[in-house]
Amino acid sequence: MATGNDGKLAPEIVHQLVETHAVELRAFLTGLLRNHDLVDEVFQLTFSKALQSGGQSKEETRKGWLFRVAYHESMALLRRNKIHKKSLNNLSHTTNAFWTETPEQGLLEDENREQIRQALSNLPENQQAIVIARIYQNKTFNEIAQEFGLPLGTVLTRMRLAIKTLSKQIDHPSENP
Repeated sequence: MATGNDGKLAPEIVHQLVETHAVELRAFLTGLLRNHDLVDEVFQLTFSKALQSGGQSKEETRKGWLFRVAYHESMALLRRNKIHKKSLNNLSHTTNAFWTETPEQGLLEDENREQIRQALSNLPENQQAIVIARIYQNKTFNEIAQEFGLPLGTVLTRMRLAIKTLSKQIDHPSENP
């Protein structure tokens, strides 16, 4: 039985097609894809399709059918690879924007962190505690007020004064002790 009613080709016919057309088909795919790994992948896909649905082609046009399937599989693979590369490229640009820093940027960040630590240590203790709780411990002003047993207005006032002092110290470090 060469072909079934389900459109499949018998394995022996597919084997014969491989024997007859493999060299020419590989040369065709190499010209299209210029990558031996991709050629192997499309070669496999083409003969897999021949096994599954090659019976729908006429015996006298099977070579053309194989090459057409190989061409379409090649184009689909190239499109998928292009989309994949584009996605990776977009991801790497996004990642680089957030995570890659030059040595100079790293030094500036370290310097800024040290400047902030120094300015924070110059604050009065009651303001310092509120800034640390709000910024570093991510607590709400209500939580801070409850934790320190202070009215909410007092916490907000101390935070405002602390930010004002920190801004002055960071914007004009030479004017501060």
